[in-house]
Amino acid sequence: MSATVRDLIDDRPMSRFQWGAVVVCVLLNMLDGFDVLVMAFTGKSVSADWGLSGAQLGLLLSAGLIGMAVGSMVVAPWADRLGRRPIVLGCLAVAAAAMLLSAASRSPVQLGVLRAVTGLGIGGILATSNVIAAEYASRRWRGLAVSLNSTGYALGATVGGLLAAVLIGQLGWRSVFLVGGLATLASIPLVWWRLPESLDFLLARRPVRALERVNALLARMGHAALGELPERTAAPKGVGAGYQELLTPRLRRTTLVLWVVFFCIMAGFYFVTSWTPTLLTEAGLSPTAGIAGGTLLNVGGIFGAALLGLLAAKFALRTVLASYLVATGVLLAVFIGASSSLTLAFVIAAVLGVFVNGCVAGLYALTPTVYDPEVRTTGVGTGLAIGRAGAILAPTLAGTLLDGGWTPAQLYIAFGAVFVLTAALLFLLRLRGPARKTGAASNDAASTTNTASPAAEPTTLRAEGASS
Repeated sequence: MSATVRDLIDDRPMSRFQWGAVVVCVLLNMLDGFDVLVMAFTGKSVSADWGLSGAQLGLLLSAGLIGMAVGSMVVAPWADRLGRRPIVLGCLAVAAAAMLLSAASRSPVQLGVLRAVTGLGIGGILATSNVIAAEYASRRWRGLAVSLNSTGYALGATVGGLLAAVLIGQLGWRSVFLVGGLATLASIPLVWWRLPESLDFLLARRPVRALERVNALLARMGHAALGELPERTAAPKGVGAGYQELLTPRLRRTTLVLWVVFFCIMAGFYFVTSWTPTLLTEAGLSPTAGIAGGTLLNVGGIFGAALLGLLAAKFALRTVLASYLVATGVLLAVFIGASSSLTLAFVIAAVLGVFVNGCVAGLYALTPTVYDPEVRTTGVGTGLAIGRAGAILAPTLAGTLLDGGWTPAQLYIAFGAVFVLTAALLFLLRLRGPARKTGAASNDAASTTNTASPAAEPTTLRAEGASS
């Protein structure tokens, strides 16, 4: 993006229009939270209705995650070619149709295929909406804007769980899919009306009427119009070229480090959220207390993402995320040992939820800042796909280790070590920063600034957000 246009967004107070774009992205993530976990909400009823084995139900639960991985890897990169907004609209249509058809499914195979298709749409939405929120936020509030998306996801999952409990009791499990599909379908007009196209995309790709569309968006943010579009660098040709760009010498280290970080954080997150109720029970708590502990993780997550965003408005985002990772590792190491006291275990569970959910939110906020607009959604989507692989593998690996004789305490300590090592990996990232730097956060960025040539595009986003 033009340095002048980027500076307008980075350094000026955010307008109501910009916050409106962020709010739409949060609402999209609330829908995704419901649609992703609808199978978990209805799993028991579906299993009883069709007489499914544990393995068959497990496949249904995994189908959505597999679809999300494919959507993040294959669908999201098209947003760098066709635009962020049309991809979101298309993915919403796919997810809505699959949810509605799921309500009418007649076999586990049909439902499994439809869950994968739903995940395909959600994977594209998650990657693209996070990018749009980051691109419309100022430097100061970028971390909060993207973190709020994670808060929306947690809220959607929480509301979905409460709604599912009422609907299943009165109308059966199919009604949960029906309501989710109708809500997703109803969001399409809202997105058409209120979600703007990315300025970064318009300036990087230059679609038809690009200047007119850029000036219209600038006017809605209260900025002066451009007389002409600024010079741009050559964009990768085709989606395949976008993948290749991620592994060029300029971006290779950043991309590979991000892939490892995505894998580790998502693996740790899904281990904690999937196994905590069971492991608390094995450690001596009652089944009811174990479920309550798992619920407190999600409650803490609602606050964790928002808190990270507020901290990122004052401190370097990478430093805040690293601190969250270390705190998560320490809490995991002491969590099971505290289970002898029910009150202490619940308090640690809630605090752990704050930090472990904040780790995911911080990763989502950091990733869009390290890629140019031409490959930004490709980079985010690929990272999400790698993360989904960790999410799918971790619960299975934990079960295998338990079968092999590991104790719950050993598992938590092992995954805690993963979080701490991931914090160290963050400082291998080459983050881009503007030539004009102030404060401690800027010094952090200066030591790791991307070493692209002077001809490369001026800085688009600064990862190390300082207060302004």
